[in-house]
Amino acid sequence: MTVGFFTDTTVCIGCKACEVACKQWNGLPDDGFSFTGMSYDNTGQLGASTWRHVAFIEKPAAVEGDQFAWLMMSDVCKHCETSACLDACPTGSIIRTEFDSVFVQPDICNGCGYCISACPFGVIDRRERDGQAWKCTLCYDRLGAGLTPACAQACPTESIVFGELSELRERAAARVDELHAAGHDEAYLYGASADDQPGTDGLHAFFLLMDKPEVYNLPSNPIAPSKTVGRAWRSMAAAGVAMAIVAIRSARSATR
Repeated sequence: MTVGFFTDTTVCIGCKACEVACKQWNGLPDDGFSFTGMSYDNTGQLGASTWRHVAFIEKPAAVEGDQFAWLMMSDVCKHCETSACLDACPTGSIIRTEFDSVFVQPDICNGCGYCISACPFGVIDRRERDGQAWKCTLCYDRLGAGLTPACAQACPTESIVFGELSELRERAAARVDELHAAGHDEAYLYGASADDQPGTDGLHAFFLLMDKPEVYNLPSNPIAPSKTVGRAWRSMAAAGVAMAIVAIRSARSATR
């Protein structure tokens, strides 16, 4: 069974219940309680100790008379269909579970960091106190007990919805149609399928957005490095052929 998250940013109220539930359930350490100066965003970004991050994006208001408006989004590991971190892991620490989620086994991780540089979303990170890589587990322990992940369970507005991926995609498409009918033509799905995100073959944690991906600190065209291996080999082969031709021509010129 393939499960995941559908995050509808249009109904996120920035309450951070998902952040709190994630930290509490997974026993994650604090982030230092530093002041970021970024509106009500006190965590800043996803990291080894922050597996859910609610972003507050301030932008000019669309309604005349208002000074600014907020876009809010609860970000998380995307559990990509083609997972860059899994492909890059040399120890077999990162695996795909029976729920089709991407899971880091802490007892096998050697802290090499290859997964960190490979992730096109900057999700996975190394924790200083143990040197290991950490990220969202999709609450693997809760799934095994038939429970909903803590963040989705705690979300009061159903901005974060958990379920079977096929059902989530249907629900998300219907929501986009609803918003378009209401005049919000800017609404679209980010990462719902391989068609709109071929570089990862689609995400198992996808989003409904109301602005460009970059506004939400998301890449517009994320690509798993393994997707470019064939192109790299073809480039190397072409370069090798070109060098061989030059060498042959040079040798012939020298013998004349």
